[in-house]
Amino acid sequence: MAKFKPKLQYVPCIDIADLPDPGSATSGVAGGLAICIAVDPSGAVYALGDKCPPVNQPLSFGKVGADGTIQDPVLGTKFSLKTGDVVGAWCPSGIGKLIGGAFSPIGVPTYPVRKSKNYIEVQVDVNAKANFEANYWSGILDAQGK
Repeated sequence: MAKFKPKLQYVPCIDIADLPDPGSATSGVAGGLAICIAVDPSGAVYALGDKCPPVNQPLSFGKVGADGTIQDPVLGTKFSLKTGDVVGAWCPSGIGKLIGGAFSPIGVPTYPVRKSKNYIEVQVDVNAKANFEANYWSGILDAQGK
């Protein structure tokens, strides 16, 4: 159960100077969340969760395609830059077929993004990390009888 109400706001993620070239991606942190900043070949900027399902390797290491997708660098799944949905086959690489078959296809979260004077800003729930940690720590303390 969430202890804090969701609070959406734009927060700095990466410096404008660190914005990747068109056709590539980089990682950043916004509100305590790992974010993949991807730039398509036309120069449009997108923000997605930086953990590829099902094994959570960084999406920011993936290849940004001209087809509006970013491809998981290990398992080969393509995700839509706009929606985060799986595009095409789920886990089509060799190792992906072995691992991915045990999981149902699932996309990655996407976030609104904007450029400010000095930063790429991403709109996130700034209370998400606090809610996660509140539940985690209460569980640990409860298990110890404290």
